[in-house]
Amino acid sequence: MPVAPLQRTFPGGGAAQPFELSWELFGELCRALAVKVAHDYRPELVIGVATAGVLPAATVAAMLGTDFESMRVTRRERGALVHAYPRVLSPTPVSARGRRVLIVDEITTSGDTLRLALAAVREVGPAEVRTATSFVRPRQYRPDYHALETESLVVFPWDRQVVGPGGLETGPMYAGA
Repeated sequence: MPVAPLQRTFPGGGAAQPFELSWELFGELCRALAVKVAHDYRPELVIGVATAGVLPAATVAAMLGTDFESMRVTRRERGALVHAYPRVLSPTPVSARGRRVLIVDEITTSGDTLRLALAAVREVGPAEVRTATSFVRPRQYRPDYHALETESLVVFPWDRQVVGPGGLETGPMYAGA
């Protein structure tokens, strides 16, 4: 099913050409992120911020040969934007207690989601905790590690097309773009 090229406007910028991430490039960015982390930090547990942060987090955890868990921190509920600020919607993994932890999300702009996840994880008493994302926005919140910096709208492969009533269709976040 052909899909039209995307162009979106996002906060802090005008129209930007999208960066359409393929599954292959996604894997390479996860590899780059894992290498950066391994260079100076050896987490014992990787926590993925659900929903989209779980994909890079699980991949990075597998590459680092470490345990993986997830926690849901989001502004969205059932796919719709409903909250001005993110909320923690699942228990923080207690397995973080006393361990070196890496929290991973797919992208950070304001840093609200990562800061909230970081605060929640710190409450269970990890030995140390750091943050990582696949993408960061220039001049915005900086996690401890990131794979790539871009101002472009990032179109993740798992969002590009989703299964709908008629089969594969453009993901709702890109419909009409």
